[in-house]
Amino acid sequence: MKKYISSILITISALILISPQADACTRILYEAENGRFIVGRTMDWYDDLGSDLWSFPRGMVRDGGVGEGSLRWTSKYGSVVIDGYDFASLDGMNEAGLVANVLYLVESDFGDNKRSGKPRLSVGAWMQYILDSYGSVAEAVNALKTEPFVIIAPNLPGDKPAGVHVSLADSSGDSAIFEYVDGKLVIHHGRDFTVMTNSPTFEKQLAINTYWNEVGGLKFLPGTHRPADRFVRASWNLNATPKVDNPVLAVASVFSIIRNVSVPLGISDPEEPNIAGTLWRTVSDTKAKRYYFESAFTPEIFWVDIDKMNFEPDAKTRKLTLTGNSTLAGEVSDRFVPAEPFQFLSY
Repeated sequence: MKKYISSILITISALILISPQADACTRILYEAENGRFIVGRTMDWYDDLGSDLWSFPRGMVRDGGVGEGSLRWTSKYGSVVIDGYDFASLDGMNEAGLVANVLYLVESDFGDNKRSGKPRLSVGAWMQYILDSYGSVAEAVNALKTEPFVIIAPNLPGDKPAGVHVSLADSSGDSAIFEYVDGKLVIHHGRDFTVMTNSPTFEKQLAINTYWNEVGGLKFLPGTHRPADRFVRASWNLNATPKVDNPVLAVASVFSIIRNVSVPLGISDPEEPNIAGTLWRTVSDTKAKRYYFESAFTPEIFWVDIDKMNFEPDAKTRKLTLTGNSTLAGEVSDRFVPAEPFQFLSY
């Protein structure tokens, strides 16, 4: 036991050194029985994001949102997404069952945005471009590994850097995590990449998690709200949770894991100014193509059956307003109303 305690103290000291920020969000990928893969995530943030749900059809003509030189594309897939600040797609699923999640990463370095004369894409449009363009993780990885565009990342409200990384998952259980480190795109691709938080970069999170696997979660697990600690708890709980064949129980299992790594509302620490409470949680059933939402401010869960949405090219962009903490429950595909799409983050 003394050996364990000594090792734990050394590791905690290392975490403090390599993880100075306590920024937000956790994402997991759970495998149930019968080939069902379910993604869960928390959105932890220091400010009200004003998030709403959006339905975007196929055939939308898009641009990267940053003026001259912006990337241009036409959406191949319809999608349901959650926005932030009315200028960024943060989470969602497309009609092919591809799930994407945006999490904060303060260490992000998108490099010289004028390099190679490549088209430019707002960081607020990064996830949306992926959902618009690809039907699987493998397809997205194959296309994006060539770095066909540069990311433009103006600061967020409060002059906070817009550093993020993106995770993908699909109905086959494939997974990928995209980060820009030292100006270069780094892709972690494979079914083993099932947990993601924030700082430090993903490669360092994996190294920290290896240590805690040796300690064993029944003996001791780190319990703070720091990203590295949340990564360890989510990883251990995910691996310890049984695979179930009941789809309702599978979704409940994922909710139970991400609630365990949620940050209570109102938590603050003057020595950790970036710590943030959980605002909302999503769970995405890639087999059923069902997208669940849970607000931290209301007691109900609701969901969208993706196959019930109208994604035809002549369909309108539609919105389900969540601001004001309106109470919703059950399936809500018929609650979306026509709305003008938001504009991506720009200067």
